[in-house]
Amino acid sequence: MKPIIVATLSLFLAAPAFSQTATGQAKSGTAAQGADAGPGEMTIARAGSQASIKGPAENFTGNVRVDPVFGAHPPVTTSAGAVTFEPRARSAWHTHPAGQVLVVTSGVGRIQQWGRKAEDIRPGDVIWTPPGVKHWHGAAPTTAMTHIAIQDAVGGKTVEWMEKVSDEQYAQ
Repeated sequence: MKPIIVATLSLFLAAPAFSQTATGQAKSGTAAQGADAGPGEMTIARAGSQASIKGPAENFTGNVRVDPVFGAHPPVTTSAGAVTFEPRARSAWHTHPAGQVLVVTSGVGRIQQWGRKAEDIRPGDVIWTPPGVKHWHGAAPTTAMTHIAIQDAVGGKTVEWMEKVSDEQYAQ
């Protein structure tokens, strides 16, 4: 899967935004955008400015869409994406070198750790997968599911993809 490299930050301000310049002086108006930002300035990636990515067939079964939420901003290596799975769609088995947090935002899904029984997941569920734990996640048989996936990179990698989940494994 392509790494998510673009940032999205939502600011909930009723008044105009203020940002700090490199000299520490406030500059009124809106925060700097993208490459226009200097050192110490906030950046805003506007909603709708980042393209959705189709989940690649080598890493997913069925129709999957990944919408970037935010990318890493060195020295921070954390990134996130909103992943939508159509009914029966799912990831391949995989691990994360620094672990992963999933926050289910809509629908009904499934998640399974290697050697364990699959479990249903629903909106509001938060799943922590420790580093190196082999697992998969996806939608329920008749319902789509969206979750936000949050992970850190180790050596530039956030995921190690493995074999696909078989129909038999999914049906457990």
